[in-house]
Amino acid sequence: MAITSHPHNPAKDLFPVSESLLIDSDAGVQIHARVFGEGPPLLLLHGHPQTHAIWHRVAPTLAANFTLVIADLRGYGDSSKPQGDADHGNYSKRTMALDMLRVMQALGHERFAVLAHDRGARVAHRLAVDHPAAVSRLVTLDIAPTLAMYEQTSQAFARAYWHWFFLIQAAPLPERLIEADPAAYIRDVMGRRHAGLAPFDPRALAEYMRAMALPGAAHGLCEDYRASASIDLEHEQADRDAGHKMSQPLLALWGAEGVAQRCFDTLAEWRRVASDVRGQALPCGHYIPEEAPDELLAQVLPFLKAAA
Repeated sequence: MAITSHPHNPAKDLFPVSESLLIDSDAGVQIHARVFGEGPPLLLLHGHPQTHAIWHRVAPTLAANFTLVIADLRGYGDSSKPQGDADHGNYSKRTMALDMLRVMQALGHERFAVLAHDRGARVAHRLAVDHPAAVSRLVTLDIAPTLAMYEQTSQAFARAYWHWFFLIQAAPLPERLIEADPAAYIRDVMGRRHAGLAPFDPRALAEYMRAMALPGAAHGLCEDYRASASIDLEHEQADRDAGHKMSQPLLALWGAEGVAQRCFDTLAEWRRVASDVRGQALPCGHYIPEEAPDELLAQVLPFLKAAA
């Protein structure tokens, strides 16, 4: 798999000492990743509607302890945004997890820990299930498993997570509406949560807006959600039916002011799919790495260092 330098190095000012790379995954797909730090390998994955830039406040401390690989998911940021398949399989979390396995292997990391937020945590869940020899331990931020969240959808959840049901509509309706004003989509989706836009560094917000305006970005994030409402549910149901659980230690963290706290028993749901689970709520909303970086570091550093 080829590795090349990203010619533009997006968000360089948020990660001034890092290297910005494009790494081949499957045919025609490249994953953008930022690499720096010293120590055991740690893969960081972002959520919607963001990019790898979400980690800028915690990355310096993490990089003092780990070799960081901070990636943009397929369909997001500066990673490739292929046209979705009829069954959305090329945006399934299984496929997106394989992207990340290939990235880590290309960089020489056969076994690694994962810290992942939101959509990235769904990819990390599948990565840990499908490739247990590769993932040593896992931290998920502000999600419950996808199947549980769809099964337990309530009016409160549907109102708060309206985008789950908007983005899965057939193309090109949601894509067309997002593409009409990508910056407004970022402001509205992120700004209507617990803390508004106040927690976000203006440089990070500018990066999210830049990335959302890239060709194919709206389609990529819609396909991510379409896959989660279809093929991803099939994969999680198959795991449940087979009694297949994650074996790695799992730390589940979520925002005390977020939807995971209000609508789900997050620890109980993770214990249905993993055998070694601990976790708690943190004093923030959904965007934990940007809203509560110090509290996040206090939880994840001891957990991740145990693997090292």
